Formats: sequence, C-alpha cells, structure tokens
Amino acid sequence: MTSTFKLKKGLGRGLSSLIGDTNSSQKSNKVPISDILRNKFQPRKNFNKEQMDELTNSIKERGIIQPIIVRKQSGKYEIVAGERRWQAAQNAGLHEVPIVEIEADDLKSLEFAIVENVQRDDLNPIEEANGYKRLIDEFNYDQDKVAKFIGKSRVHITNSLRLLSLPLEVIKLVEEKKLSQGHAKVLVGLENSLQIAKKIVEKKLSVRQAENLVRIYKSPKKFKLVNNDTNIKALEKSLQEKTGLQAKIHHKKNNKGILSFEYNNTDQLDRLVMIIKANY
Repeated sequence: MTSTFKLKKGLGRGLSSLIGDTNSSQKSNKVPISDILRNKFQPRKNFNKEQMDELTNSIKERGIIQPIIVRKQSGKYEIVAGERRWQAAQNAGLHEVPIVEIEADDLKSLEFAIVENVQRDDLNPIEEANGYKRLIDEFNYDQDKVAKFIGKSRVHITNSLRLLSLPLEVIKLVEEKKLSQGHAKVLVGLENSLQIAKKIVEKKLSVRQAENLVRIYKSPKKFKLVNNDTNIKALEKSLQEKTGLQAKIHHKKNNKGILSFEYNNTDQLDRLVMIIKANY
C-alpha cells in the first residue's frame, strides 16, 4: 500500500534539511514491522515508560500518523528517525507500519538520530554527550561543527562532552536521573567527585547547595582551638575567610565557650549549614 505524505517541519531543527525539501511529497508505504531494524546509531538507551504507554495507547486508537523514516539495509529497513513510534507500534500489536524510505549513509543516519533525540526534553545528558562524541570520533566533526549542526552553543557542546570524563559510578547516577546535568557539571574535574555525588544524592541537595559543597571540599582546613587570644583572633579570621561570615569565638578558661556567626540573608545561612553538614 502506497500513500502520499508531506514531511512536517515539526520534525525538529536540522531534520528537515537532512530530509530535503519539506514541502515536497514523499511516498509512504506500509511494510511488515518485522522488516524494520533499530538504528544502530540511536543515542537513546532508555525510553520514558509513561510517555511510551501514552504513545502506545494513541497508536492503538489512531494508528501511526507520522511515518517512520528508514533507509534500506541488507534487504530490510533500518530506522533513521521514529524509533519510539516503532517500539510503541510493537507494543500496540501492529503488524505493519507506514514508512518513508530515504537515501542515507551512516553519517546522515547518526545525524538524524541525534537531532531527533536532542529535541526531546527527556534525553538524558549522558546519552546526548555520547551522541556528540560519536559525531566527533567517528565522523571527524569538531565541536564548532557539532554546535552549528545541532543548533546549540559551542559552550553547551563542550560542557556536555566534559560529563563523559566523570567516573562511571557518577555517570550512572546521571543516567538514573539521581543527579541532574547541573549537579554533574559542578563535579567535573574533582578527584573526589563520587564521594561528593553520593552526598548530593543522600542529602537531596539543590545545584546551588552542591556548588557550595564543592567549594568546601576544594579547600578543607581543620582548625584547632587554642587558649591564647592571638590564636583565637587568628582562628576567627580563618573561619571568616572560610565561610564568608562574621565569626566570633567566646572562649572560657575552662575550655568551653560559644562560637557564633552573623549572616545577612538566607543564602549565607544555607552556605553555613552546608559547611556544617559536610563535616559531620
């Protein structure tokens, strides 16, 4: 069965230019779902179950409105764009699905897969970074070319790729959405990133709180209480430099006393609380 189909501009930034003129008609055919292969360049490893269930129910009710874009591979059809629709169609029990066949080499297939997925909010930061890395490693893209093609800034691409330098245990926390991209960014380059990551997850810290915690770990100094006034003043000064708050030590002869801090807003209080939490 063949029908005429117009590719939509809504496919995402870069997709329409990869496909060609979006106003030109394309022939849509129905083929057995068993003849379709997963895109070997697909950057996404996990699909949101709730969203997949919604798409499956939609396909059960209305069928597949947007055909799956494929290329011919070894007598079958490899997905170029539309893997979620293909998986949902299988879940819905469909035996045939509509396709649009295009000419695409490995590079274009990877470009399609990355662009389609980057448009979706639920692509996790590690999957996104791995997609950029494949363009660079396998197809000789540089970061500027990736940024221009994807439609994001060079800084975004650089920061995204830096996430891949994190320890595997930290990367797993990002993939499992226990750490956000913002959390992961502040951990890059730290020798004790796993230790800090676990504390962020355990304490359910915000990104700002995580940044404060990292600052604490970067300059850990232990202070020893002493009895003479000169050293007390020096200790007060060190505490002020450490916390950014006015510190006062009221030290008694029996080695008891009161340590107090003066803060002017809740941000300063949050930072002080983070310092205390990080050391108990």
